[in-house]
Amino acid sequence: MTRDELMAVLEKKRMTEVIELIEDAERGDLEELELVESLGLLMDQELNREVLALLESLGVTIVYVSGDDEDEEDSEDEEDKD
Repeated sequence: MTRDELMAVLEKKRMTEVIELIEDAERGDLEELELVESLGLLMDQELNREVLALLESLGVTIVYVSGDDEDEEDSEDEEDKD
């Protein structure tokens, strides 16, 4: 799927946040994206693969974290506030 085809699908599905991520990557404003691998970015697995491939082609590093890592970071953030 080309970039334009992908953007058209995202627009049709009203996935504005994902479109903004791609536009940020195109401007060089997005260098790294952390995702929980088991969740991905989108529920549609095919679309998820296409979006991640486009982001990587734009130079974005995809960093996969476990759900446990996210929970630990949230706990650390809570502790820092105390």
